[in-house]
Amino acid sequence: MARVYRAADLRLGRTVAVKILAPELARNDVFRKRFEHESRIAASIDHPHIVPVFEAGEAEGVLFIAMRYVVGCDLRALLDREGPLLVPRTARIAAQVASALDAAHAHDLVHRDVKPGNILVAEGTDSEHPEHIYLTDFGLTKKSLSLTGFTTVGQFVGTMDYVAPEQIAGRPVDGRCDVYGLACVVHEMLTGRPPFERDDDMALLWAHLNDPPQPMPGQGEAVNEVLVRALAKDPAQRYPSCTAFVQALRSSPAQLPAHPDRAAGTPPLPGWAAAVYRA
Repeated sequence: MARVYRAADLRLGRTVAVKILAPELARNDVFRKRFEHESRIAASIDHPHIVPVFEAGEAEGVLFIAMRYVVGCDLRALLDREGPLLVPRTARIAAQVASALDAAHAHDLVHRDVKPGNILVAEGTDSEHPEHIYLTDFGLTKKSLSLTGFTTVGQFVGTMDYVAPEQIAGRPVDGRCDVYGLACVVHEMLTGRPPFERDDDMALLWAHLNDPPQPMPGQGEAVNEVLVRALAKDPAQRYPSCTAFVQALRSSPAQLPAHPDRAAGTPPLPGWAAAVYRA
C-alpha cells in the first residue's frame, strides 16, 4: 500500500522520511480527498509523540507524506532483537503511545492501525527517559464519527494481529478501537506474541470477534485483568481512553522475576564467582 524512503529536503537542507502511496489510491477521488484532509489535520497536531508531518499532497499522480526522519528503530525491530519486555518498560513505552493516540482522538482522528511497525523508538534524554516514542502513519487514518472500519475503495484498514472487532464487523469506530489495538501491542511487548495466533486469516479474525484472550503466563492476575478489559469485544466495556488503560497497567502490582537484571533462564553465578562478578 505504501513505501517509505529516506530523502533530502533540498529547500531546507534536512533529512526527511517520505511515504509514497500506491498509485491506484491517487486515482480514487474519495480516498485522495480524505487523505489530503486528514493529513492536514495530522500536521496540525503538535504533540511530542506524534511524528511531525511537514507536507502532504499529490505529485505526478502519486500521493505522498513528508515527515520528520526519526533516528532509531521501530518497536517491531526492538521486540525482535530483545524479546519480551518487563512491565515497567512496557508501561513507559505504552504511556507515550497512549498520549499520542488520545491527542489524535481529541481531533476526531482514529488511528486504526496501532502496531509495533508504526511505533518508532528514538534515544531518550536521560536515564529516567531512556527512549522517546513516536507514533506514525496518521495520514492513513479516518475521522471517527460515523465511519466504519473499511475504506471506500474496499480495502481493510488495519493489521490483523491488532485489529479491533468493530473494524472487522464494519461498525462505526471511535478512540476505543485504538485502545484495543494498543492492548494487542502491550500484550506482545509483555509476552513476545500478539493475543491471538491462528493458522489462517479467517480464524484470526474470528478469534478477535469471539475468543477471549488467554492469561499471560508470569504476569500475575492484576496485569491480566487489565489486558482482559482493554481487549473486551464490546468497546463500551474497554477503558474510555488509551491513557486510562496505561494508568491501570502501571498501577497493577506486577509479578516481576526475582532478579530482573538477569535474562530469563540464566542460571545464577556459582558462589566462588559472586565476589568477583555481579550477575
